[in-house]
Amino acid sequence: MSLFRTKSVEQSIQDTEDPDHRLRRDLSARDLVVFGVGVIIGTGIFVLTGQVAKEKAGPAVAISFVLAAVVCGLAALCYAEFASTVPVAGSAYTFGYATLGEFPAWIIGWDLILELALGAAVVSVGWAGYATSLLDDIGITLPASISNPPGEGGTVNIPAILLVLAVTTVLVLGIKITSMVTNVVVAIKVAIVLLVIIAGLFFIKGDNYTPFIPPEQSTPSVEGMHAPLMQVLFGITPVSFGWLGIFAAVALVFFAYIGFDIVATAAEEARRPQRDMPIGLIGSLAITATLYAAVSLVVVGMQNYKQLSTDAPLADAFKAVGHSAFATVISIGAVVGLTTVVLILLLGQSRVFFAMSRDGLLPPWLSAVHPRFGTPYRSTVIMGVIVAALAGFIPLAKLAELVNIGTLFAFLIVSVGVVILRRTRPELPRAFRTPMVPLIPILSVLACLFVMLNLPVDTWLRFLAWMALGVLVYFGYSRRNSRLGLARTRAGTR
Repeated sequence: MSLFRTKSVEQSIQDTEDPDHRLRRDLSARDLVVFGVGVIIGTGIFVLTGQVAKEKAGPAVAISFVLAAVVCGLAALCYAEFASTVPVAGSAYTFGYATLGEFPAWIIGWDLILELALGAAVVSVGWAGYATSLLDDIGITLPASISNPPGEGGTVNIPAILLVLAVTTVLVLGIKITSMVTNVVVAIKVAIVLLVIIAGLFFIKGDNYTPFIPPEQSTPSVEGMHAPLMQVLFGITPVSFGWLGIFAAVALVFFAYIGFDIVATAAEEARRPQRDMPIGLIGSLAITATLYAAVSLVVVGMQNYKQLSTDAPLADAFKAVGHSAFATVISIGAVVGLTTVVLILLLGQSRVFFAMSRDGLLPPWLSAVHPRFGTPYRSTVIMGVIVAALAGFIPLAKLAELVNIGTLFAFLIVSVGVVILRRTRPELPRAFRTPMVPLIPILSVLACLFVMLNLPVDTWLRFLAWMALGVLVYFGYSRRNSRLGLARTRAGTR
């Protein structure tokens, strides 16, 4: 059936050698680890720690971060096998095309568009908040009308727009320049995170860890359509805190890890993808999971979870213990750190667009590579403009959880795909093999489903609406213009 026609691994790799669509292989294993660390360390540390501890998990937020890392780790093992076997831009989209077929691949790609574009917009708004606060500290106060979108007290978020346009320019100039900028910024960011951990140890009070897992209670954050779907399906009174609160928090702090799969989207630009991709994926996740757990334990030890700030928890925790100088340094780190998150999310987004366009599922002119810079400049610029518009004019707070469900869906598909490709193409050379197949992929699927079920009902409804729109676009344009479909039609086959 044409909906499930697959693009062979050999054809996917062959397409990377097309002179008109060839990306430059400039990335080392270290670059890929830095990309992963650069995109993961951001909103999770600088914002989500306080919000989730205060509203969902209490001091046990560290457990939520570890559980989310376990879910990502299971998926990372599956991604590593795919990325080393099919070192082609597009990540889960490309992997799905090789195993499940064209229509499922389209759905994954459409999902990744949502995940990466919306994620970049949400993070750029968070960056703008920190930047505005820092400017205010030095006596430059931006009017709310130009520093907040409509619905949040303003007309347009100029700082967020400027950030997105700036990182878009860096991305167009080349992957090597992008990696050089990322290396510098990530070094600064990790140094500040380590400063928070070490300095914060001197202000920890043991009483702040009691009770480590607060008793369950109903709160406004889990009422009505905001209730976790799992609690609604099983007739459980929606609650925060306790173990149910910890599980619900996993679904939220998962946002902290979004983007580690972006390492896989850069497979086509890695020098030795068979070796470098597994190192980049698993290495970046291990480093960041350790840092997240340490920071969350320190911040809830410094300040009672009920008093934590939901906007700038780390900076405000140091202010609460009388050390505003540390707070200023942390705010600078947040501005610097969130820059790389937006940069790398847009990098991944442009590569997914590039891969889908090269396959004819999106207009082919989007996959043109710049003759001088060697980057897919058209898709990069278009997505940059779209994300800038989202960040500048749309209130995004309620849409952030869509990023999580989109990421989890992609993880689920990749995990299934590993098992399928092992059965359909056992002879393919695999530089990295997911251990204990099919056990690890099955555990990854179950873990992703469990976390998805802990997301709110309204998030599920928005996600299904986006997927329905994707189905319409596929049947309206993509199916008729697919390069694979047109080639088989010319050959007289289906």
